[in-house]
Amino acid sequence: MGTQTCVERILAAADKLFYAKGIRAVGVDTVAAEAGVSKRTLYNHYPSKDALIAAYLQARFKHIAPSDAPAREQILGAFDRLERMFADGSFRGCPYVNAVTEIGDPGHVAASIAVQFKEQRRLWFRALLERLGVRDADALATQLQILSEGALSAALVRGGDPALARSARAAAEVLLDAAKVRSRKARKE
Repeated sequence: MGTQTCVERILAAADKLFYAKGIRAVGVDTVAAEAGVSKRTLYNHYPSKDALIAAYLQARFKHIAPSDAPAREQILGAFDRLERMFADGSFRGCPYVNAVTEIGDPGHVAASIAVQFKEQRRLWFRALLERLGVRDADALATQLQILSEGALSAALVRGGDPALARSARAAAEVLLDAAKVRSRKARKE
């Protein structure tokens, strides 16, 4: 098996096991066995479990740029995606929040990766809000991110109830409508 294939298998196994069972509950022996590689091979690619955790989180980190679709549609679509994710039965929380919580060390690389991911999502909201002409896009982006995070947390506690994403979407619509009114008033002044 080539190096690329081995690394991909290790990361796929880590992703599956860490997300389903938790980072602390899964040892490198289990990841190696699931990937079909020796523990030594795993350590050749990832010298420590912390390095494997970082690689797992980085592999999940997909930069999403706003598309050409209408900005409001994209923003509300983020909540629709949460609803589908909650409903599919495999939801186990946000992998970044899970990692930070399980590790419990704010200096761990997982914490900085989580911050980067969450900030990237907030900036995605902000870019779309700027396209809408919202006056304080940064503050509203933070509010939308908090709604999203709240839905994720509540869904984890409540067994993935899709209604939570629908409620967060409804709140996002109220915020967007209020921001549009404010931005129109500001332009008239």
